[in-house]
Amino acid sequence: MSIGQMMEHGYYILFGGNYALICDDSSLDNVVAKVAMAGNRCFPLSMESICSMGMKAAVQEDPWIWHRRLGHLNFASMKKMQQTQMVLGLPDFSEKEGVCEGCVYGKSHREPFENEKPWRAKNPLELIHTDVCGPMQNESIGGNKYFITFIDDYSRMCWVYFLRNKSSVISVFKKFKVFVELQSGFNLKKLRSDRGGEYTSHEFLEYCSDLGMERQLTIAYSPQQNGIAERRNRTICEMARSMMTEKKIPVKFWAEAVGTAVYLQNRCYTTSVTDKTPFEAFTGRKPGVKHLRVFGSICYSHIPSNLRQKFDDKASKGIFMGYGSCEKGYRIYNLQTEKIILSRSVVFDENKSWNWESKQDETVHVTPIFENGGSEITEPEGTFHETHSIASPNLNQLISDDEHVSESNGSGTSQGSTPSNTPVKLKSLEDIYARCHMTIIEPETYYEAVEDKAWKEAMDAEIETIEKNGTWELVERPTDKPVIGVKWVFKTKLNLDGTVQKHKARLVAKGYAQKPGIDYNETFAPVARLDTIRTLIALAAQKGWKLFQLDVKSAFLNGVLEEEVYTEQPEGFEVKTASHKVYKLKKALYGLKQAPRAWYSEIDTYLTSCNFKRSTSEATLYTRTDEEGKLIIVSIYVDDIVYTGNSNALLSEFKRDMMQKYEMTDLGLLHHFLGMGVLQTENGVFIHQSKYAKSLLVKFGLEDCKSVTIPLPTGEKLKKVDGSQLADEGLFRKIVGSLLYLTATRPDIMFAASLLSRFMHSPTKKHMGIAKRVLRYIQGTLSYGIEFTRDMNAAGSEDDSRSTSGYAFSFGSGAFSWASVKQNTVALSTAEAEYVSAAEATAQAIWLRFVLDDFGEMQPDATPLFCDNMSAISMVKNPVFHQKTRHINRRYHFIREALQEGVIDMRFCRSEEQLADIFTKALPKDRFNYLRLKLGVKPVSSLGEAVES
Repeated sequence: MSIGQMMEHGYYILFGGNYALICDDSSLDNVVAKVAMAGNRCFPLSMESICSMGMKAAVQEDPWIWHRRLGHLNFASMKKMQQTQMVLGLPDFSEKEGVCEGCVYGKSHREPFENEKPWRAKNPLELIHTDVCGPMQNESIGGNKYFITFIDDYSRMCWVYFLRNKSSVISVFKKFKVFVELQSGFNLKKLRSDRGGEYTSHEFLEYCSDLGMERQLTIAYSPQQNGIAERRNRTICEMARSMMTEKKIPVKFWAEAVGTAVYLQNRCYTTSVTDKTPFEAFTGRKPGVKHLRVFGSICYSHIPSNLRQKFDDKASKGIFMGYGSCEKGYRIYNLQTEKIILSRSVVFDENKSWNWESKQDETVHVTPIFENGGSEITEPEGTFHETHSIASPNLNQLISDDEHVSESNGSGTSQGSTPSNTPVKLKSLEDIYARCHMTIIEPETYYEAVEDKAWKEAMDAEIETIEKNGTWELVERPTDKPVIGVKWVFKTKLNLDGTVQKHKARLVAKGYAQKPGIDYNETFAPVARLDTIRTLIALAAQKGWKLFQLDVKSAFLNGVLEEEVYTEQPEGFEVKTASHKVYKLKKALYGLKQAPRAWYSEIDTYLTSCNFKRSTSEATLYTRTDEEGKLIIVSIYVDDIVYTGNSNALLSEFKRDMMQKYEMTDLGLLHHFLGMGVLQTENGVFIHQSKYAKSLLVKFGLEDCKSVTIPLPTGEKLKKVDGSQLADEGLFRKIVGSLLYLTATRPDIMFAASLLSRFMHSPTKKHMGIAKRVLRYIQGTLSYGIEFTRDMNAAGSEDDSRSTSGYAFSFGSGAFSWASVKQNTVALSTAEAEYVSAAEATAQAIWLRFVLDDFGEMQPDATPLFCDNMSAISMVKNPVFHQKTRHINRRYHFIREALQEGVIDMRFCRSEEQLADIFTKALPKDRFNYLRLKLGVKPVSSLGEAVES
């Protein structure tokens, strides 16, 4: 070292006694080094770098690390992703010179020939490309030798499934079709594949033909015609091979690498989609990449306390093998148990790989190590139902022989594992990768949400709305009043087709802490009945009116409070200079007991001040008529407003006034309301619940079931005790409850759902079988709903012998009001049962006449009531007391008054023309289909083109 340079830098050097002292001040008290003179009369100074082992420093991440994390993606695509912000969490970097050995070995290929620009789909699932890759020379750890991919032509989104043999292709495709149609809201229209036997079998072609799906098969020996799938499989294999080569992963893990490659490619840039990743193009949401790690890296997963003893290690070493379902964890190959486990708390050493021969670590790069910090991944769990493995020979088993998310055996044989107090349903590898592409990520806490720009903006917007509405004021904490806490609730709002409409953050008061009489008084607020909504839709269809929809933003924040209520400051938005203060509410917050009533009072006051008349029959229904007799009808369901009428001027004026008074979203034509899809065509209106129907089949594991043509066996009569064993009461109630909700647009299952609802307590295996049969009927009628058209003209129970009342009302096409109800009394004759049923239908008719009167459709003539029993008609028309009617409850006799006053007109109809039969008994196939069509229930495919907004 240069003595002069050391002295220029302020060091003092003292020589003597065969030593040299190097000090950093003139007092020589602070000795930096004491150096002994060597034999050659020199003073050698040995130095070493000292690293602090007690702290972690933030360092700039090397682009090569992200190159490997993204499955050896090329730098041009990485740069494009960062510049256009296709993903969240990717740092800024410049392109690097050099060669990646893993890419050279994994991706070497011939240069391509020039080709013409191919046709592209314009909507998701309009065209799906598929191809089978295999057989592989080595089986995966789950015993698979093939994988099949499905690529969406529109978005280039890809799904992968693993197979033991090609004969499983048909069952895989059925599962894939149900899954993607449910998640996206689109129907799969075209399927392109090669002419492999798995795609040209009679079963496969017949299945596609029955669904009306177009099949596109390549010409023999022309794989270029299926180039999208062929090229994608090659890209997947190249990426998997590159990741495995770099980390020297044994070939038996090829399925894990392939699944990870598909997962990554869906989140990476592709030239086939403009400025979007396939994931965003298909789902409408930007994917995050902060959680990505280098495949095959050494990692350490946390061991839960209930699986270890006091002084056992708190982490176990493993190999990172991919991503779990819903981005909620990492798939780790545990080196001790040789099993694949799922863990959220993982520390990674991305620069090291495992030597599978010497059983020890190897350092393969000198780039810095970045850890996950030992904390859990912040993306919350999505919502998905457990499914069965396609690759498994037994589709009904909950745990397949394939690769599993949690505690699966690496060798494919069953071994013992640490017992758990809670049984867990496991998923196969193909289920994991199929579902992790489609998750809706909703944070559970403020700290999770603030990491995402979209959710942060949603919270800012919520606070801005609260402040703008003058909802609260900051005051000192009261000593004589309770202070209610608040919390953030996050929800991703979807369109009917499954795409993201918006991210909604809602500040909610913890209303469960409120005390009656102190924090609130009245809480009741009316909501519209489904009968009213359907009647309004039917009337609009008959008149040729268009239905429109408005959405009130943060509706409850407009409701004025009568009580004195205080809340804490919201998390993340505390006023720093007044953190001890609280908010006094002037208006309502979501979560307060009285919030719905406060909002209803506000909107009711405003509408009545605008000369709207509130219906006496339906408190959420308002009408207004101008001097020329033009009419506008408004229906309120909390913050959703549906309106229609015969005057464009009135409709435009109403929308303008409402949007000036409240902050609102103009949703245009009514498309989606209360879980119902609404299609407005030139010929009328069609309402349906197709998406919900599909979700039921997936929820109850019947998405692949064989359909039936009628919901109930002909003449089926159930009773409480039928000799069969008891069934799962909880599952039965869920099925029946779901079916009852589906009757909002499906009167054809009304009787079946009503019949099953009588056995909610202690249902039997037979009852469960009938409930699942109804679901099988739904499988064959998924797209059915009710069409309202313009060309309109205005003892069943085995246990207690009580009859079933059934009725349906229509304007001449689709039914808009119906019921199937067990009578409260025992009828002594068929005529008496028909008499009681007619009385109940009369009560509904009177109410509907009131509603129609509010709509401006006064009924000058009596409502015809059709009955197929002459004796019952005579009992209504002949008020003379006699033996047949003296015991009937007097409340049913009002039907005679209604007849005399001209409200109803009892008419005879032949039994074969009685539409209400579908609500009172199980019918043969032909008659059931006839009555179903008479009620207006038909498939969506029978409609014309929908009207654009």
